[in-house]
Amino acid sequence: MPIHGKEFEVEVEGYSGMTDITSLVKRVVAESGLSEGLINVFAIGSTASVTTTEYEPALSEDMKEKLDDLVPHNWQSRHSKTWGDDNGFSHIRASLIGPSVTLPLHEGEPLLGTWQQVVVINHDNRDRVRRVFIQIIGKL
Repeated sequence: MPIHGKEFEVEVEGYSGMTDITSLVKRVVAESGLSEGLINVFAIGSTASVTTTEYEPALSEDMKEKLDDLVPHNWQSRHSKTWGDDNGFSHIRASLIGPSVTLPLHEGEPLLGTWQQVVVINHDNRDRVRRVFIQIIGKL
C-alpha cells in the first residue's frame, strides 16, 4: 500500500494559540495522488497538539480560556521548577489534547464536517514555529 509523507513548519502564537492547517493537509493529500486511506497529522514536539474544531476567533479564545481553567499558565509545576522554563503547563495541555489526529481519506479528500478544520495548538509560553508531519497511507 503506498505511503506519502511531508513535513512542514507553521508559526503559532504561544499560550495555546491555534492555527488552521486544513489547506496544508489538503495540499499534501493532493500531492500524494491517493484516493482512499488514512491521513495522520502529527505535531513534532512535546508542547503542541493537533485536533479538529471549528476554527473561528471566538471559539479559539474559548479554548484558551478553558485550557487555562484546566491547567493554568501560572501553575508552578515540578517541571518548571526543575528546568526553570516555566512551561510545565504547556506539556500537560499538549498531553491532554494529544499530538495527532487521524482522518479518513475518501475520494481523494480528507473527510471533514462542514465547519470542521484541522488545527495546530501551540501550548508553549512563547510564539513558536511548530513542525508538523502529515503521513498518508492508502490506495491510488
